[in-house]
Amino acid sequence: MKRSIKILLAIGTISMIVAGCTNAKGQDDMEAMDHSSMNMNSSQNEIERPSTADQAGNMVLTQETPQVDGKEYTITAQASNLEVSEGKTLPVWTFNNFVPGPEIRVKVGDTVKIHLKNELEEPVSIHWHGYPVPNQMDGIPGVTQDAVVPGKSFTYEFKADIPGTYWYHSHQDSVNQLDKGLYGALIVEDPKDSYDRDYTLVLDEWIGSGSMESKTNSSKQADHEEMADMDHSKMDMGDMSGMDHGQMDMGDMAGMEGHDMSMYDLYTINGKTGDAVNKLVVKEGEKVRIRLINAGYLVHTMHLHGHEFKVVASDGQPINSPAVITDQGIAIAPGERYDIEFTANNPGSWLLEEHGSEDRVKNMRAVIQYEGSSVQTDVSNASEKLPHFDLMKYGKQAETNFSLNQSFDQDVLLNLNTEMQDGEMVYTINGKVFPDTDSIKVDKGEKVKVTFVNQSKTEDHPMHLHGHFFQVLSKDGQPLDGAPVIKDTLNVKPGEEYVVAFEADNPGDWMFHCHDLHHASAGMVTDVKYNGYQSSYIPDPSVGNKPE
Repeated sequence: MKRSIKILLAIGTISMIVAGCTNAKGQDDMEAMDHSSMNMNSSQNEIERPSTADQAGNMVLTQETPQVDGKEYTITAQASNLEVSEGKTLPVWTFNNFVPGPEIRVKVGDTVKIHLKNELEEPVSIHWHGYPVPNQMDGIPGVTQDAVVPGKSFTYEFKADIPGTYWYHSHQDSVNQLDKGLYGALIVEDPKDSYDRDYTLVLDEWIGSGSMESKTNSSKQADHEEMADMDHSKMDMGDMSGMDHGQMDMGDMAGMEGHDMSMYDLYTINGKTGDAVNKLVVKEGEKVRIRLINAGYLVHTMHLHGHEFKVVASDGQPINSPAVITDQGIAIAPGERYDIEFTANNPGSWLLEEHGSEDRVKNMRAVIQYEGSSVQTDVSNASEKLPHFDLMKYGKQAETNFSLNQSFDQDVLLNLNTEMQDGEMVYTINGKVFPDTDSIKVDKGEKVKVTFVNQSKTEDHPMHLHGHFFQVLSKDGQPLDGAPVIKDTLNVKPGEEYVVAFEADNPGDWMFHCHDLHHASAGMVTDVKYNGYQSSYIPDPSVGNKPE
């Protein structure tokens, strides 16, 4: 694990032509896509990779990302180019020539088998984010498996027994590989759910400044590809005091060294931006579910116009008695998922858009289009004041597995901070950086209480636990008064304190880290280790495993 992030960003002499985070689900025909009725007939078949050649003869992704129905199939990691909007193309890494990769949609009870093939020049892996797979299937290079080297393959297999919205991504050098496009959605359908339309929207941000309008300019293309290969885990973090990278307007930071998230200036939904984002077609009277997945490194606050709706799940876990709300912004942190449900009872053309005042948020929008309606498209109000949805006070209380006044087998404190150590900016847990952080050692069956305290002055830390769900018990010392909140990723803002609890019910060695992967690669990682757990896996030192 790298202890620092050190790359010099040249400003002025080099055009920032970098392909950023992830997102490129080229689904140009999504208007006609109804996930509940599609029949892909793709059991263990590698998906076709539709593309076209641009003026320079390079292959560019142009068609919709397919949904993979079935229990066994192949996913291939390979390089390609992504057209995020007309005339704007980015070099990307893909699963099956799509970013996001194929949506894996299975049913509860299915045994899922995924064959990962690597046609890239670097090792890769797949981590099933949020899903409590057996430890040997968690996809963490150097911890549960060796990364899959070029030309080789690895088979993941697990039973889908917990419904919900999840996702998958490479966990090999993930700060860079996820940034280049190696991720996709994993949906486990609940047999009790029934929807007329079921859409998955993956949110992301890219470094698109100066990216080639076409690939006829060979010098610009060369610069773009060189910058796209930037090792984000080595970015120079500089002096970060006073910077609120999750919320502040980054536009005035030009020329400053630091964790400058304004470099992510191109926002996408399913790999498209602005008018290129595919419409979500509905019919009047239909029951619609939209699954929102944040695969990027920034918080995105989404607002549904023109409809009352319910937030029915967070991180794939259902919310008890969700109330009907309207005109509230749902802040989705890196790694988090929120599922919303509404009845299509207001014919017209309505926006689902990111809320915020920065120019870059304006292109993260999708149009909900009623069939047969000629009503004019809804107008954005992204910069107007909007109440924020509060998951901690939403829904109704219900019986839970944990409470604040019960006894726990362990009480763990995780102080999260941004510090200078040996002249370098690092992200720490209890003053230490990975791999020198203190592991949480548990026995199977133990009940563990964890307290997060964000001591960073300006930065959010979305903390993600592998292999387990945890229950949120309190925020800033106050018990929750809404529905039980069960999550695998929790965003802890500066100055906030959360108490959560989990049961050690999935033996193995599990990572516990910040899902702003810039922070993870700079040290904000610990792990949960089960006493007595013995794995047959022995790391191969020649592979170059990078688990962060």
